[in-house]
Amino acid sequence: MIRHPPRSTLDRSSAASDVYKRQVINTEKRIHIGPVEGLVLAGHETPYATIRTGAGVITERVSEAASLAGRVFAVDPTSASASCIGGNIAMNAGGKKAVLWGTALDNLAWWKMVDPDGNWLEVERVNHNYGKIHEQHNVEFRLKRFDSSGKKLLREETLTMPGAACRKTGLGKDVTDKFLGGVPGVQKEGTDGIIVAARWVLHKMPPVSRTVCLEFFGQVREAAPAIVEITDYFKPGGVGHAAGVQLAGLEHLDERYVKAVGYATKAKRHGRPKMVLIGDLVGHDEKAVMLAASEVVRMCNLRAAEGFIAVDAETRKKFWLDRSRTAAISRHTNAFKVNEDVVIPLPRMGDYCDGIERINIEPVSYTHLTLPTSDLV
Repeated sequence: MIRHPPRSTLDRSSAASDVYKRQVINTEKRIHIGPVEGLVLAGHETPYATIRTGAGVITERVSEAASLAGRVFAVDPTSASASCIGGNIAMNAGGKKAVLWGTALDNLAWWKMVDPDGNWLEVERVNHNYGKIHEQHNVEFRLKRFDSSGKKLLREETLTMPGAACRKTGLGKDVTDKFLGGVPGVQKEGTDGIIVAARWVLHKMPPVSRTVCLEFFGQVREAAPAIVEITDYFKPGGVGHAAGVQLAGLEHLDERYVKAVGYATKAKRHGRPKMVLIGDLVGHDEKAVMLAASEVVRMCNLRAAEGFIAVDAETRKKFWLDRSRTAAISRHTNAFKVNEDVVIPLPRMGDYCDGIERINIEPVSYTHLTLPTSDLV
């Protein structure tokens, strides 16, 4: 929505149309999905699987199109059934597969947008590494600006930066860095133009998969380090990585999420867990993947947790079902909602959960202490 300055002091709630001139731009009808096709991207000599989409395409539709072609679309936010591609770029969305292939920025090969002057801008990634952007030594983007007709090239420039500059150490996404090296559109939340289309790289998932569900019943501060231990196990230098097993997805549900989605406890205990972790492990050797899954469960058993391993596709889907329900979480308090909007360094997850709980408890305690007795009757 493009807003012009107010022309009067009329009450905005009753006469908004008289206060502002507005132009509402809806990109939800840009729902074209192209075929999955192998293209030779800039800086490469061999084709790689890609898909082109309009900005209004629902994320889940892209995942389905990629799946039908035997590929994986890496951008997989919790809101996949409702979010659109343009918003994923503007927010630099991630999801459970980000642990393996990164966020939207890591998976974009090309995108097109309209700048504030009404001209066209095309951004193309050069020498794409088909993986996490911060693991590439130097990252290059080619920017082409066209006039409003889209035919006359106004100017062309190249942005070059260290890959490490695109992501703060220890974070999957640095939400404080809106500039992001000057790369247009991505993580700008719509402030530098309107995204209309994009082309994405697609991936090939290893053939063997196992899903683990870990339920923690102890204190969150003691359970949260398990997230670091699991991720380290599959990083270079870890035992899981050495065995050829990868962590293809990892999701954390804290106590409030667990309660909000009506989580059904799998362990034979009374009450719901304090924290739940759901993860996908993949590889090419079935024995190695199963051993890695068992080791993850064993690590978490040491932290007052119980673990479960899903082998078949149907059970794996059920394990992830609760995660998809968290998309409707906005009906809850802001202190609860902040968990979706802040990217937390994994070693600080325990401190973060304690801090949010304190935010939830202290205002309530203060209200009860200061409220007049007559108001409590």
